[in-house]
Amino acid sequence: MVDPLKPPLVLSRAEILAFRRRVGALDERLSPGRGSLRQAAWAGLQDSMPRAALLSIHARVAGAGPSSWEDASLVQLWGPRFQVYVIAARDVAVFSLGRFPDDLKARRRAEDLAARLHALLDGATMPYGAAGDALGLHDANALRYAATTGTVLIRWAGARQPTIWTVPPAGDDPLKARLELARRHLHVFGPTTPEAFARWAGISAREGVTAFESLRRSLTAVRTPIGDAWILARDEPVVRAGPGAVAPARLLPSGDAYYLLQGDDRALLVPDADQRSALWTSRVWPGAVLLDGEVSGTWRRANETLTIQAWARPSRTARQAVEAEAAALPLPGLKREIVVRWSE
Repeated sequence: MVDPLKPPLVLSRAEILAFRRRVGALDERLSPGRGSLRQAAWAGLQDSMPRAALLSIHARVAGAGPSSWEDASLVQLWGPRFQVYVIAARDVAVFSLGRFPDDLKARRRAEDLAARLHALLDGATMPYGAAGDALGLHDANALRYAATTGTVLIRWAGARQPTIWTVPPAGDDPLKARLELARRHLHVFGPTTPEAFARWAGISAREGVTAFESLRRSLTAVRTPIGDAWILARDEPVVRAGPGAVAPARLLPSGDAYYLLQGDDRALLVPDADQRSALWTSRVWPGAVLLDGEVSGTWRRANETLTIQAWARPSRTARQAVEAEAAALPLPGLKREIVVRWSE
């Protein structure tokens, strides 16, 4: 893919994680503003757990409030792997058309569903279950395939079915959108591989490889503790900068991009197998507790009670940092202040 005579850049675990935290704005929060919201959502903000996107914003952008996820610059759609995502409105083509399938049969299915949905709604909104029934679909989830056309948006508050509507096409060049989606993945999840990109995006392995081949002139080969991978060449100075100052604590929600990983990437982030099992469960993932740049436990919330499962006894300073983060969570509808309970 790149110059075979140029030796790969060798990166340590610490350098990789420092890079991912830095580009993910987890070491230092971004200043308030729509530009920061877009940067926080550069690889999308998964929102399949209600208001997870809001908590991901809070971890990255200063001054986030309960309605930050509803900012006019953001929209919801079915994004990678047809999960609910919050993204910048100007990036709809990237996260929809970028996943438009290469397979002709799959393309026709997506286009047919989108056209039928557009005709049905005619500018209106409708719960997606009702839309599926009106179209005679056996399973309304099939409507998610139409999302790859870039003409379908949703609104999901968590308690009821998503509301669905159609919009003008977000773009007309699936390849251009696919390559930008690959760049987003390389920037946020790098070092990475075509296979990891394909799994994350919910596209075929062949489509992932083709995207990386098309980007070959803008990639740098790297050697990591878990194998060979790639970064964007323009990210090399940031990678080489190495670890810097880290935030004392962050509470990352279920599905946050920092640990939305598979396979060996999970082992790189969390070397202990038992701890990996506690974080990436077979059901709904807990949140991740980030202490001084390391995932150091999990958290779950029930109303105003937030329970921390620490993997080692935290210092008093660490406890205070986590409790300050918990108290600042911009969760709507709470009747009392959040109480943190520790389980070690």
